Amino acid sequence: MKYRQLTKEQFEELHEEFAKFLATQQIDAAEWIEIKKSKPEVAEEEMNLFSDLVWEGVLKKVNYLEHFSSDNLNLFRCNGEHIERIVVTVTKADFDFLKDADYKWFVENSKDDSIEYFKGQKPYLKERNTEIFDLIEKGSVISKGDLFEGILKLIS
Repeated sequence: MKYRQLTKEQFEELHEEFAKFLATQQIDAAEWIEIKKSKPEVAEEEMNLFSDLVWEGVLKKVNYLEHFSSDNLNLFRCNGEHIERIVVTVTKADFDFLKDADYKWFVENSKDDSIEYFKGQKPYLKERNTEIFDLIEKGSVISKGDLFEGILKLIS
């Protein structure tokens, strides 16, 4: 398995797609129930294969990721050959990006001297989708890139 198995909730959301996937394997609903009972390892393999296909489809479309923590923002633009990163930190005492009031202050005061911006890029060390998946597993979320592009304009 290349990524990780989808959660129960994700499988439930994708139940129609999973049924179509099983149909391409010539497995109907009754047969699937029997496989789950009598051959759980085969059922697990099918679920893993489907999970990898779903992850591949999602990851190849990802262009931006965001990771918020209390003390910084990590914003990523995922290009074909390299990944760009903007890190934002605020040196103001007791500042917390996860608090609505503090985040609002940041948005309204983005040129304040207590805000530091760092920008860089690096080539992918592993396959692009694998690196993006690793960032998601560490807490990054897929975004449309508005924050990345807005801050990039601000600091360029």
